[in-house]
Amino acid sequence: MPATVNRFIGRSSELDQISGLLLDGARLITLVGSGGIGKTRLAAEAAHRYGKGTGIPVFWVRLARLPKDSGGSAIEEEIVQSVLDVNFSNRSAWNVLVDTLTRTDAVGRNLQTVLVMDNCEHLLVDAGDLIAELLDVVPGLTILATSREAIGWVDERLVAVPPLTKREAETLFEWRAGLVGHPTTDRQYADTVGAICRQVHNNPLYIQLAAARLRYQPLSVVLRELSGTADDRRMRWSNRVRAETETRHQGVADVITWSYDLCSDKQRLLLDRMSVFAAGHDVNPDDEDGVHPEVGAELEAIEIVCAEEYSVSGGAGTGPTLAREEISALLERLADQSLVIVHIAPTTVRYSLLESIRLFAAQRLCERGAAEPARLAHRHRRYYRDKVVALGKSWFGPSELAHLDWARAEWGNLRVAVESSLAAPDAAAMGLEIAVGLLTMRAPLLRGTLREMRFWIDRTLAATSDAGPELAALRIDAMAFGCYIAHNQGRTADAKRWLEDCVAASIPDPAARQGWRQRWAEDLGLPALVEYAWGMELMMLDRDPSAITVLARGREKFTRAGYPGGAAMCEIVESLAAGLFGSAEQAMATTRRHRERLRAVGAKWAIAWSELAWAIALARHGDPVASLASSRTALAGQLEFHDPWGEMCAVQIRMWALARIIQQLNASSEPDTDRVLALATEIAWLAGGISTLRSVVGVELAEPSPFTEESGRVIALCRQVLGEETFTATLRQGTRLRPEAQEVQRLALGTLPTEAIPAIPVPAASSGSPWHSLTTAEQEVALLAAAGFANTAIAARRGSSFRTVDAQITAILQKLMITSRTGILGFVPQDKLDRVRTEAAQRPGRKTVGPRRP
Repeated sequence: MPATVNRFIGRSSELDQISGLLLDGARLITLVGSGGIGKTRLAAEAAHRYGKGTGIPVFWVRLARLPKDSGGSAIEEEIVQSVLDVNFSNRSAWNVLVDTLTRTDAVGRNLQTVLVMDNCEHLLVDAGDLIAELLDVVPGLTILATSREAIGWVDERLVAVPPLTKREAETLFEWRAGLVGHPTTDRQYADTVGAICRQVHNNPLYIQLAAARLRYQPLSVVLRELSGTADDRRMRWSNRVRAETETRHQGVADVITWSYDLCSDKQRLLLDRMSVFAAGHDVNPDDEDGVHPEVGAELEAIEIVCAEEYSVSGGAGTGPTLAREEISALLERLADQSLVIVHIAPTTVRYSLLESIRLFAAQRLCERGAAEPARLAHRHRRYYRDKVVALGKSWFGPSELAHLDWARAEWGNLRVAVESSLAAPDAAAMGLEIAVGLLTMRAPLLRGTLREMRFWIDRTLAATSDAGPELAALRIDAMAFGCYIAHNQGRTADAKRWLEDCVAASIPDPAARQGWRQRWAEDLGLPALVEYAWGMELMMLDRDPSAITVLARGREKFTRAGYPGGAAMCEIVESLAAGLFGSAEQAMATTRRHRERLRAVGAKWAIAWSELAWAIALARHGDPVASLASSRTALAGQLEFHDPWGEMCAVQIRMWALARIIQQLNASSEPDTDRVLALATEIAWLAGGISTLRSVVGVELAEPSPFTEESGRVIALCRQVLGEETFTATLRQGTRLRPEAQEVQRLALGTLPTEAIPAIPVPAASSGSPWHSLTTAEQEVALLAAAGFANTAIAARRGSSFRTVDAQITAILQKLMITSRTGILGFVPQDKLDRVRTEAAQRPGRKTVGPRRP
């Protein structure tokens, strides 16, 4: 066993999993993960704890020092030298090895022995054959292997080694920074440390390399070196430690090269070409948001962009080629080798490269030919331009959710496509088409921010300013969408400027457009999308009921053009305007008509927005109780689409309906004071939650809008009902609702317990309980014992010796004044029972679901 002298951070889930498999007698356990992720260190820690806790012998074989062309005999010799320290000159080395690994008790029963085989990936076939043979001839043998891909044995148990959690990564960085004499524990460094760890994927080795850079430059410069672009310097980092550092771990490039060199020519070619796609992310499932983010590219995209029958060396038949039908199998092999991340969703699978691997592959792509990066980038943006334009024309209907899910997941690649179009002067039109197509689909509301979308519109318009008349209509659409974005950001001046530019481009003759703002009832010949932008201005800035007329005209133009999606877009805002500014009769009739028509089409997102308009009309002119039900229906629909803008609107409309009910109650002869206070309290909570959610979504609201004005009146009523002090405290509670947990939305839906605002800690057990006489370590041991763990399992789990655990159990029984381990459960505090149940469900060799209190 190697000495475990370094501090060990995190990995509790993986240690528990490995410990459980060892205790259950698994034959082959393979720790699988990318280079530098900490497989060796984890195996050493797990084996050390297990050996110490159980007394079972553990042997260690380091295969990294063997070259990749070593055969089975070389591997066998390495194992023999690592395991045996006796003279066996007169016997077969293999026989002596088998005898050493074979252990039995006094009655001949097989006893466990653990053999750790570290770094198997470069010797996979021969090492796999030898492992299979050892497991066949040594019945009690457990092999714990580390590899960048699975060994391939029939009953192999894989343990995926993920990145560190965010907190673990930051702790590791702080510790490593302290070792080089530049501590970063001050809170002022927290954000920068977290950003550095994210940029290196929370990979332990890369974190160590990043922290070592503090010997030469400040923390902020280390972060700047991780740009993710052509000037990224991480590939130049080097580990200056001379002892106990293998060549393959000297730097980021060395780590990746070790795996890259094990690939076939076609695998390397595909990896290099995939560098034109956006980088992906890997996560630790123990993080609060420990799920794969919606990133990566679909198989179709990788096939179309990367597959091409051609010679990479310029001459016929002198280099590898990639056929489309080969891509899927090659991707799976690259994923097996921990070079490609696979993002599996219920109905799709996506693939991506970590930023470091993408940068490495991009360098190799340049080496294949100076024109290669530009050629692949063109194929990439052309694919995404074609896809977005097609989806923009067909988003309205039952398939809209699938289209929006695609855009949400592909956002990183769409961003790369727009950026690459701006870098190529002859490709800027593609970037403009992508931006307009995404806005047509309403995708920016679901992924990214309006700020980013505004940035894209500004830059692509500037890049196409000298374009000919063939782009005139597209540029007008882009400006109209720019007006829409400015309205939602509350930027009045920008919105008016965009609209002026749209009208000037649509009606070049100054005389023909003279006084156009006062001619809202007249069809001036403006494009449908400009009518939409004008209607938005009339509604959002002027609070003018004439918005209803202008939007209706835009809807008719879209319909005549055979564009139902555009018509629905106008129809939704027309309904909102009618609900906000129309008469009672007009509001109820318009919103009802549009709601029924959109329901018939089956476009769920449009239906959810029409439900919002209906809820507004009910809150202002109809039954506020019915408005509450309608706003909840709308909110549920918006949550299905992950539309934060629609969710915020639905929550605000609920506040309006609650205020209307308060007014009705106050107007009655005998108002229900308790109910009034309860409704006002909910309004204050929702208002606080909305303010937090708004900052996350990126709503600036520099100018008031019809929504904020109405909400302001509601808040004033709520403040009057609760009183200033109570209102302020309640509002502050609402700001603590967590956007990442959708708590304000759940509160509006009635699925969040009010006790969670703010969270009330579970009361501890009575201080008079004998439980509090136990030390912290004894309490941990007692919880595992209550979950049914045997003393040996507890020792292996905690990395203690069996004797230590035995003494702790004796002390626990004495302090609790019981004679059996089964009595421990009766003393476990109420707030610890869930922990006991969880441990029981994961207990090695369990036969029951978990403990039950007598």
